[in-house]
Amino acid sequence: MRKDQRYDDAFTGLEAAIVLIAFVVVAAVFSYVVLGAGFFTTQKSQETVYSATKQASANLAESGPVVLETNETGVIKNISFNLKPAAGASAIDLTRITYHLTTTDQEALYVDMDANGTYKIYRKEIIGDHDDLLETDEMFRIVINALDPTPHIAINRTAVFSIEIKPDVGASLLLQKHAPPGLTANSFYEVY
Repeated sequence: MRKDQRYDDAFTGLEAAIVLIAFVVVAAVFSYVVLGAGFFTTQKSQETVYSATKQASANLAESGPVVLETNETGVIKNISFNLKPAAGASAIDLTRITYHLTTTDQEALYVDMDANGTYKIYRKEIIGDHDDLLETDEMFRIVINALDPTPHIAINRTAVFSIEIKPDVGASLLLQKHAPPGLTANSFYEVY
């Protein structure tokens, strides 16, 4: 064997080692990319599921009775009820809720007193921290002026009326109630 041939054999072994290391590095980078794409896909799927759950679940709950108030002629002038967040719900912006009052003959859409819209509801904080967010352990009293639309909404005394409360995020809350058969002037009625 010649002296320079021995060096060539060693150089060929070194080339093989470099190629082997290159394959290992390329395989590691490829596996990292594949795992990263898998983790990214899993995270996006999880966000989609959470978002869909948030949209489908009700964020609002009724607390206490729905009360009708009549005026001096015995016509329903106010409908009031309490709202609180549902269990596990995130904070709800009260200025972005709409209230859709429907009777057998008429309907009207109400918005919060601080929002833009035709008819206004009035709210009073019962328990809370004096902001426009309905958060855990807070409660607001909502008052709908049934005389505000022109012509005003006449609730049939034998029919069902409903109030659909639609927050900006989440499912709406539907209150279906029966007005009492007889109404007297300047009175309050708890309805079921």
